Amino acid sequence: MCMCPELLQSLPRCSTVFRGRRLKRFNVQVRRLNRMRSRRTRKESKDKAMMVVGLKSDMEIKNWKLYMLNQSIIQENEKLRKKALLLHQENQALLSQLENKFKTSPHNNNR
Repeated sequence: MCMCPELLQSLPRCSTVFRGRRLKRFNVQVRRLNRMRSRRTRKESKDKAMMVVGLKSDMEIKNWKLYMLNQSIIQENEKLRKKALLLHQENQALLSQLENKFKTSPHNNNR
């Protein structure tokens, strides 16, 4: 068998014959993977955005409930403050009546 360098150079190597097909397949796979990755990241970012919106609305609902609870506590506090003021005034009136009764009592004069 004669191995001429010219003949060897003219014959295509096995790897170069399939190289075009391999590169094409590789490029298709890479593109597919990139597409899948970008879809996944888009979906994840969309899910995150939905979660943020959901959390934001949950926080707004909790905030509103706490605000309403706070308002009812403030109203109840005002009612109790007014009631305490009335009881204090009534207590002062009863004390002054009691003092007046003891001042005018005949038993106080005998001692």
